[in-house]
Amino acid sequence: MTHPIVIVGAGVGGLTAAALLAARGHAVTVCEAAATPGGKLREVVTGGRAIDAGPTVFTMRRVFDDIFAAAGTTLSDHLTLTPVTTLARHAWGGGGRLDLFADAAASEAAIGTFAGAGEAARFRRFMAEAARTYATLESTFLTRPATSPLGLTRRIGLSRPGDLLSIRPFETLARALGRTFADPRLRQLFGRYATYSGASPYLSPATLMLIAHVEASGVWAVAGGMHRIARALEALAAGHGATFRYASPVAAIEVGRTEAQAVVLASGERLAASAVIVNADPQALAAGLFGPAAATAVPPLALRDRSLSAVTWTLAAETSGFALDHHNVFFSDDYAAEFADLANGRLPRAPSVYVCASDRAAGTGDGAGHGPEALHMIVNAPATGAALTAGEIDQCEAATFARLEACGLTVRRTATVRTTPADFATLFPATGGALYGRASHGWRASFQRPGATTRVPGLFLAGGATHPGAGVPMAALSGRLAADAVIRSLR
Repeated sequence: MTHPIVIVGAGVGGLTAAALLAARGHAVTVCEAAATPGGKLREVVTGGRAIDAGPTVFTMRRVFDDIFAAAGTTLSDHLTLTPVTTLARHAWGGGGRLDLFADAAASEAAIGTFAGAGEAARFRRFMAEAARTYATLESTFLTRPATSPLGLTRRIGLSRPGDLLSIRPFETLARALGRTFADPRLRQLFGRYATYSGASPYLSPATLMLIAHVEASGVWAVAGGMHRIARALEALAAGHGATFRYASPVAAIEVGRTEAQAVVLASGERLAASAVIVNADPQALAAGLFGPAAATAVPPLALRDRSLSAVTWTLAAETSGFALDHHNVFFSDDYAAEFADLANGRLPRAPSVYVCASDRAAGTGDGAGHGPEALHMIVNAPATGAALTAGEIDQCEAATFARLEACGLTVRRTATVRTTPADFATLFPATGGALYGRASHGWRASFQRPGATTRVPGLFLAGGATHPGAGVPMAALSGRLAADAVIRSLR
């Protein structure tokens, strides 16, 4: 009798692996501790509404088109997606405001109006470099199994050393932006892309400029919210026969003489497995949360090497004074001081604030005169688990709303759910609240993320804390890589 492939966790990586494996004819059982799928792609009920409280930006649509095509259907059969015209609205104290658009020419013109013709020309060159960086790494790193620096060199080609150096792994993003833009506000704006992987622009490699290209290549609004992505992947897997068991936490992974052979639920039930995929932060394995036999699968990661956490506010609110778009960023006056605070384990005394106004997606709402609108607000925070006091969190909240006021936005809350690093540490055990796995600091960091295979045969990994990295499309790619690795092992 062939045992099913057991997947621990129903985040985007686990759901993708489940769908692809089930579509290939494998028996798949997914065990999830929560009552619903999604992992970090979660919803929070606030003011009687379910509001996205995890990732809010949908990019790299082609990744999902390919996944659904591999399972014999189309993405549009499962999700309604609308291209977003304005990628993001950016604001600074004193009234400065800059929109970036899906139309590159419109972005260039907006930057010219905002900061001058010279900066518009520099933006054009910067985006061309970001596109080259992405093109170099897409087929050699992002969509391929984890590798070493030497392995990446071989994939790019020993005859193409210029391509390898063009991704600028040895220069920080902040330094590269300092060489590119004269206007400090533009350095700040494009430096923010480092935070997409929970990193500091002052410590992460300039390679992360590729995120600017990813976002400029297309952002979509998901009808019903980002959580619908998880539901669509769940339906895709279930349609091919995958079994989902919710409210079923896994207590241990059994390892036989040669390989992983079963999972044991907290209830005591044992599920024999032909292979096990863990869609959780790898540190849950290293910390022994799945038993001592599986703890050797990955090396431990020091807290200092982990990514940023966050303080978030998911709220129903009435707003005035500033015309929000779907995605909005309100920048602090001193970005270097903000990240110095984070590096020292403190909440920023003057934080930058991201605000997702999901009701305004694709122009479907203006938030004025129609009752409270749904907002999700994020401030970067150190991954210090429970080390932050309630007073420190309260001070951060006061500074956050003061920053919005300084940029002209007044928020009148009617209902709020606040989530802190300690809360994230509880939601995602063994992370200390880190939301993106290892921080992308230094040129080696991307090579140090665990890949799909582990030190324990038959035990595999998927999720945003594994290769190729954080974010919804990257987590989906990790699930595809995990599915491929399992299929190779079963052969």
